[in-house]
Amino acid sequence: MDFDRHLISLLKKSAEEIKKAVIGKDDVIIKILMTICAGGHILLEDIPGVGKTTMAVAFSKALSLEYNRMQFTSDVMPADVTGFYMPNRKTGEFEFREGAVFCNLFLADEINRTSSKTQSALLEAMEEGSVTVDHVTRQLPDPFIVLATQNPSGSAGTQLLPESQLDRFMVRLSMGYPDVSQEAAILKSRASKKTAPCVLQAMTINDIITLRSAAEDIFVSDEIYDYIARLAAATRSDKRFELGVSPRGSVSAAAMAKCSAMFNGRSYVIPDDVKFVYGDVCAHRVIPARVRGRLPSDSEIRAALGDIFRDVPAPKL
Repeated sequence: MDFDRHLISLLKKSAEEIKKAVIGKDDVIIKILMTICAGGHILLEDIPGVGKTTMAVAFSKALSLEYNRMQFTSDVMPADVTGFYMPNRKTGEFEFREGAVFCNLFLADEINRTSSKTQSALLEAMEEGSVTVDHVTRQLPDPFIVLATQNPSGSAGTQLLPESQLDRFMVRLSMGYPDVSQEAAILKSRASKKTAPCVLQAMTINDIITLRSAAEDIFVSDEIYDYIARLAAATRSDKRFELGVSPRGSVSAAAMAKCSAMFNGRSYVIPDDVKFVYGDVCAHRVIPARVRGRLPSDSEIRAALGDIFRDVPAPKL
């Protein structure tokens, strides 16, 4: 069965608008769109200067999302994120001031440069779509999406995100360096402010909500669910990992596989959909075992996940 053509056209139009500002990163754009449709949050791990913030701003414009950005330096406090009470000089009463998370798209820039306490302030917001301050719970706008960036571990001033925080991100993506032709195109597009790309609105918040509902209705067979469960079980028994993929990771893999099917115009999931998203969903959820005293790189972790894919037979549908 084919998927709704109108929704597919919305997705393609949105991707084309974002490509005006972000050159040569089509796969990353598609996967971020998929994550938004799956109701998840995105972690971009990369070196500074490759366009992570430009990507977030382009998404906010194309998807008509209210957008806030916070630079997560060492002096950022949890109250800056969630909100706080302060006295009103006229009335003498305490009033709540909303934190930076009260928006549709929250860019947490360089999230691994701040304290663990401030990082953890995002946990409830990411999981429940709400924040609790002084025993009062307040709902965040719907949709609420966190697009966090972090510099590679070991960069000056960085500290690792705790596993509980990493597990809240549906995917971890990397933009990487552009190739020579792409970098030349970036230089040309930035040569004059008069010719700067103008990202136009391609969909509304109601469209995003409709897409999320449509993605939930994508059919997943019992064989595919069993396949995802067998992949997760393989990571838990593999000696290259001290900690395998969590059940939340399997749930995220199934949700992203549905969105992969939707982007390909299908109303059902096939094994290739799982393969397309599994590395991005699970590479940050496993804890690798040390090899000769060192931790494996991200590419080595993804290679190990690739080996598991080859060893675990896919169902024949």
